[in-house]
Amino acid sequence: METAVRTLKLPSGQLIPVLGMGTWQMGENARNRQSEIDALRHGLDRGLTLIDTAEMYGEGGAEEVIAHAIASRRAEVFLVSKVYPHNASKRGTIAACERSLQRLKTDYLDLYLLHWRGSVPLGETLEALATLQQSGKIRSYGVSNFDAKDMEEAIGLKDGKGIATNQVLYNLMRRGIEWNLLPWCRQQGIPIMAYSPIEQGRLLNNQALKAIAQEREVTAAQVAIAWLLHQENVIVIPKSSRIDHVEQNYAALNLKLSADELATLDAAFPPPTKPVPLQML
Repeated sequence: METAVRTLKLPSGQLIPVLGMGTWQMGENARNRQSEIDALRHGLDRGLTLIDTAEMYGEGGAEEVIAHAIASRRAEVFLVSKVYPHNASKRGTIAACERSLQRLKTDYLDLYLLHWRGSVPLGETLEALATLQQSGKIRSYGVSNFDAKDMEEAIGLKDGKGIATNQVLYNLMRRGIEWNLLPWCRQQGIPIMAYSPIEQGRLLNNQALKAIAQEREVTAAQVAIAWLLHQENVIVIPKSSRIDHVEQNYAALNLKLSADELATLDAAFPPPTKPVPLQML
């Protein structure tokens, strides 16, 4: 039986799926192009309609791969891209968005993010994002790799109240955001998008994680993704460059962890006991 992907409501009112497909490191090698397109199409067939990318990924190559995968299916897709900090001036953000739209062969993005904070004044970037939203080029905007202090500063700015999400590194091994950023975002009704949910494979050798996976006859990656899906107001975007990985990610939707399993994971990967600077990959 097909499992429908739950959605969360962004502050803009848009509904966003809680599980999507990430495209980091895609579009970098022509030999992998068809298998990457096939994987994304398979995900769409499964109902994984959220696709996350950035102009940085393959220097636009990932966006070109996505264009092939979503051709004739754009209306199904919740499409996210990001602007480089060095392009994030008023004029630069608008130009970067136009280039992303051309590569993606679409006339709008569902969500556009500042990839991380750079030297351009934040108010200028937010003004550009608000302008893009008003012109219909993007439906919502947000940020990525912002710590709690950055978020507080951002929402205090003129166009800061329009920030719909913050995409950050969050997984069992990287729980620092639980100290202050995640609670603050929940209070503001701003969902977190969790990237690198399996820490690029590094957390999969943990014995407690493997034991739960073995007991449930699933993969360790599925347990790690299911743990994130258990967190309130969190969206998960695992990399989706192969059909078998997409299938695994999709199956994590059906994996409900018990209180005992969650306690075991807390013991193996303790939550923070003090503030931790925001981590990035």
